[in-house]
Amino acid sequence: MRTYGQTFSELSRRGRAAVIPFFVIGDPDPETSFTLVKSAVDAGADVLELGVPFSDPIADGPTIQKADVRATAGGMNPPRALDFIRRLRGCCDVPIGLLMYYNLVYQYGTKRFFSDCREAGVNSVLVADLSIDDAAEVAEPAREAGLDTVFMATANTDDDRLRLVASKTTGFIYTVSLLGVTGSREKLSGLASDLVKRLKSITAVPVCVGFGIGKPEHAAAMASAGADGVIIGSRIVSCIEDNLGDAAGMRRAISGFLRDVRTAMDGAVG
Repeated sequence: MRTYGQTFSELSRRGRAAVIPFFVIGDPDPETSFTLVKSAVDAGADVLELGVPFSDPIADGPTIQKADVRATAGGMNPPRALDFIRRLRGCCDVPIGLLMYYNLVYQYGTKRFFSDCREAGVNSVLVADLSIDDAAEVAEPAREAGLDTVFMATANTDDDRLRLVASKTTGFIYTVSLLGVTGSREKLSGLASDLVKRLKSITAVPVCVGFGIGKPEHAAAMASAGADGVIIGSRIVSCIEDNLGDAAGMRRAISGFLRDVRTAMDGAVG
């Protein structure tokens, strides 16, 4: 499987930023979810960010919360999520990051979880509700398992803490574009471009922007600002919610949107 280093280096040589769609594993049901994630890769996704459903996803807005409810109702849980990734690895070589909450990792058994993630084909695990001050809870078992680390940075993170985040990160820095939870916005936050520039001035670790990226022009603006990748979650999940009961409609909506994003981003940095 491809690493983050290989992927971001290759894209940089080509003058491109990574398209990174986010899905909740098992939404709206396990089989449809698998088909949708695979179709996103076929449509040009460079990296995948996949969420393991949780009962209290405090970083997420209503769209992803409802996806968690649908996926959980369909029986998705951490062991089944790893089975999902094993299956995905049979047809997909792009880097796969998990985004999840610490209670799931702790209940599974932290060391065993990271080891099982590596065996399944996961590249990294981002624990959304874990402060960088507690990074050792996951950074050491991730290193022992051979996984990359991904941590978050926000606009109100001072430069000293940004350096701390960068020092603990081996995959990419998940750069939060706004002050708030996930969800598509009509307008892109004015905080994001400055944060990308601040991070780029202090680290060579790839910088990827997420939260609130809902339109191709938002993604293009982040690529123009120097982001190495753009993470799009709620807008992708909305394509599922808006077409419940119509799997073909979901695939068309997601694939078409990702192709529009790729075109916009390439135009911005070309």
